[in-house]
Amino acid sequence: MSDLTPLQALTTFRNMLSPGPRLYVAGGSGEPRIIADAFRTKPDLARHITFLGAWIPGINTVDWASLAPDASMETIFMSDAFRTSFDAGKAALLPLSYTRAWSWLQQTPIDGAIIMVSPPDADGQLSLGVSVDFSEAILNRPDIPVFGLINHNMPRPVDAPSFPLSRFAITAETATPLIELQTAALSPALRDIAVHIAGQISNGDTLQFGLGNVQQAVLAQLYSHRKLRIHSGMVSDPLLNLLDAGSISADRGSVVTGVALGSQQLYHRVSSDDRFQFRSVPYTHGFRTLSALPNLRAINSAVEIDLFGQANAEFINGQQISGTGGLSDFMRGAAHAPAGRSIIALSATTQKGEVSRIIPRLNTNIATISRADADTVITEFGIANLKYKSIDERATALINIAAPEFHNHLSDEWDAIRGTM
Repeated sequence: MSDLTPLQALTTFRNMLSPGPRLYVAGGSGEPRIIADAFRTKPDLARHITFLGAWIPGINTVDWASLAPDASMETIFMSDAFRTSFDAGKAALLPLSYTRAWSWLQQTPIDGAIIMVSPPDADGQLSLGVSVDFSEAILNRPDIPVFGLINHNMPRPVDAPSFPLSRFAITAETATPLIELQTAALSPALRDIAVHIAGQISNGDTLQFGLGNVQQAVLAQLYSHRKLRIHSGMVSDPLLNLLDAGSISADRGSVVTGVALGSQQLYHRVSSDDRFQFRSVPYTHGFRTLSALPNLRAINSAVEIDLFGQANAEFINGQQISGTGGLSDFMRGAAHAPAGRSIIALSATTQKGEVSRIIPRLNTNIATISRADADTVITEFGIANLKYKSIDERATALINIAAPEFHNHLSDEWDAIRGTM
């Protein structure tokens, strides 16, 4: 291994690259924030670089395009952290699903990459640890030189991709903490939603969750279930209690994920529990894999949904705050899985109860979820099964799970829409 500091290694690595390089930087729990600090120490190193990545909103908060006046970035997510660069034309947003983003990283010109890895094992293999998702797309392209940031705090799961030390053009060591995700307090509405969702889950089902409060709320309702399996792009701390309760299958590999994002307790657990299997996007999000999972329940959330069943999961008040992510991949996979179902969960109103999140028609001109992919929608007021329903049946089902004070308005609006069709 190297005696270089991260800054020294970055300086050497930058000199290996062509002028104006396109540089992939890993995200998730393995975002190399110490490398961002190194760029800030020597801003000239970031000049003319186009940074590429799949940085998660609210988790990965480094604005890579801000590290030099002439730096830029390409990303599949928008977030508050990137807003200044986006508004300045320095951040390009690619509206891609996870599987399409994988193909992009396989094909787009890339001159170098910075990826966090675990220390080598006895065989000299460096593991991608708990942040696997996209990095194999880069490491499997032998023409791309890779800077391996060896973090002594990166866990080595029992089952995760690893690469020989020789695959890395340069390495440096660090012992910086991984990004952590704290659990949040749950609203009464979210608890009610979770109870409805739990009623749609049977023993032995395979579950996928989006990251955040929905995952936390639903998992808390499943302690009496047994032989559940997890197949999800990300997992976080709420899964730990379910593991300890005996709800998750004891089979090796019963928890498949691309990223673990949570507390030190979670990171410690994945190092020793052989139920965790870390895989890249083609396996965690790929249609062939998902469509072969019996009783897959894909559980995700949205900002709002209209009476056609179209949903917006990317905009608030007209401003983009996220991206497509893996939502469409999981919805379509679940739709074709044997006895699979896709569930969209959202509270019926905004926090103050003043605005319905079930609306007559999307106002964003962007539908993250098309009406053709709509399946099951759940609010605190009930369950709307939209699959194989006519447009009128869908509208009625969605109005029935809206907050009661909005029923008349939504019904009147649907009548007006229907009259123009």
